[in-house]
Amino acid sequence: MLSALARPAGAALRRSFSTSAQNNAKVAVLGASGGIGQPLSLLLKNSPLVSRLTLYDIAHTPGVAADLSHIETRATVKGYLGPEQLPDCLKGCDLVVIPAGVPRKPGMTRDDLFNTNATIVATLTAACAKHCPEAMICIISNPVNSTIPITSEVFKKHGVYNPNKIFGVTTLDVVRANTFVAELKGLDPARVNVPVIGGHAGKTIIPLISQCTPKVDFPQDQLTTLTGRIQEAGTEVVKAKAGAGSATLSMAYAGARFVFSLVDAINGKEGVVECSFVKSQETDCTYFSTPLLLGKKGIEKNLGIGKISPFEEKMIAEAIPELKASIKKGEDFVKNMK
Repeated sequence: MLSALARPAGAALRRSFSTSAQNNAKVAVLGASGGIGQPLSLLLKNSPLVSRLTLYDIAHTPGVAADLSHIETRATVKGYLGPEQLPDCLKGCDLVVIPAGVPRKPGMTRDDLFNTNATIVATLTAACAKHCPEAMICIISNPVNSTIPITSEVFKKHGVYNPNKIFGVTTLDVVRANTFVAELKGLDPARVNVPVIGGHAGKTIIPLISQCTPKVDFPQDQLTTLTGRIQEAGTEVVKAKAGAGSATLSMAYAGARFVFSLVDAINGKEGVVECSFVKSQETDCTYFSTPLLLGKKGIEKNLGIGKISPFEEKMIAEAIPELKASIKKGEDFVKNMK
């Protein structure tokens, strides 16, 4: 009985999405077999915006691709295994999402991942620079505060750098801020929007609760606790998983949200705004996350920090030295690469 009921609902769900001729995004996921890569690939396969999904990893991608390919949505799915197959995975892509790398374990900071993940990101982005230099590049691999400078330097080395097309995915910080504010205020989280600026690690994560829509007020002690929870939410999940990984499902959701926003903007939708860690002139830091108006060519306009509270100003001042150090660490890594 259930399947008979379920079918029309599924058909209705698919019909409810627009399927204009523009919904033909060719998306690659690099690190598609991992904890984030698999659920992210599932969400991308489920979207009418995606027409071709190419999945790359160093293990298991043929199986993940075979599994996903049976889903009744129009995106074609193909798996690519190992470095020799990476060029074919990337050719013709509009957008590349990179969740590849190792996750945190209890007691680790995002920066502890640096040595392993820096090499992985440098290798994968070099392939992107060679085989899909015009694609939008969305980096999930931590530490984002360093992997975005790495990506930029790699693209510069290949002579194809475009700062408007390289994004550090910080959407999970926004998603968490929206969720936690909604819980405290009894709101629908889908209607809450908290801009989160700065970086994507600990105290560099700066939620602008003063700019929340709808407007919300918290006493200072509650605001301090809430801000701390947003900043350390990743660690909350790492601890709860007790050695079995870090945030994967919520990160996959946030990654998909960012990708869909970017694809909407590429398709000509107006007024698409997302926060992302990008090349920036908004502060002393050469990279900084702020709300961005997205367009057909990536970043259309950096909307900047806007009006903020003294509490938020203080957080920015405290974050900048750590951000600068993480950025320099990423840039130096590429300079010293063989």
